[in-house]
Amino acid sequence: MFSLLSWGADGWLDEIARGVQTTVLLALVTLPFGLLLGFLIALAKQSAEPSLRMAGNIYTTIFRGLPELLTLFLIYYGGQIGIQKLADTLGLGVSINISSFGAGVVALAFVFSSYASEVFLSAFRAIPRGQYEGAYAIGLTHGQTMRLIILPQLVRIALPGLTNLWLILLKDTSLVSAIGLADIIRETSVAARVTKEAFLFFGFACLIYLALAIVSSIAIGWIERWTRKQEGAR
Repeated sequence: MFSLLSWGADGWLDEIARGVQTTVLLALVTLPFGLLLGFLIALAKQSAEPSLRMAGNIYTTIFRGLPELLTLFLIYYGGQIGIQKLADTLGLGVSINISSFGAGVVALAFVFSSYASEVFLSAFRAIPRGQYEGAYAIGLTHGQTMRLIILPQLVRIALPGLTNLWLILLKDTSLVSAIGLADIIRETSVAARVTKEAFLFFGFACLIYLALAIVSSIAIGWIERWTRKQEGAR
């Protein structure tokens, strides 16, 4: 067991470590895109413009309703075919190839943002309308009101829900193994298939995901304490 889970030519820890790096990098790259898109969708869903509200509702209905794996396949295979046909129609004469990592980021960002928008929307609704009116009454612009009054409270209120979504995102990165990206699941699957030690390597993968969840919980706990301190200072 120790020789299989060791570094070097006789062990698989080198490959698994690269899989961990890919998993963490994929989640970290996806997170800011998903947060930004989710915030914009939440703004659209509470907009006074009916077309924006409809577009936001359609977006969340689609990506919350589709299985994550199907969304990934649509982006990776369908997106590549669609972009290639568009390039051929325009006569560009280029071959389009979407990387597994890029497709994973896009697909996971779409799914993450559809759920994050609901978290942000609930946080917006939890802030009393009187705070907007009070800010306008003392001469703050809409941008200043959002930046100085609303956003600090929004982060504090939305953080528990976003914490759960981050942990779900970490687990959902395992889906990219289906399109050939060398993440934790793919590397441990290869090791299990070659060595015939499935329980050992998949059990080790479980420990890795649990360790990532524990580290994430510690980091998020620090962020929550920091936001409470900042709220008290304000």
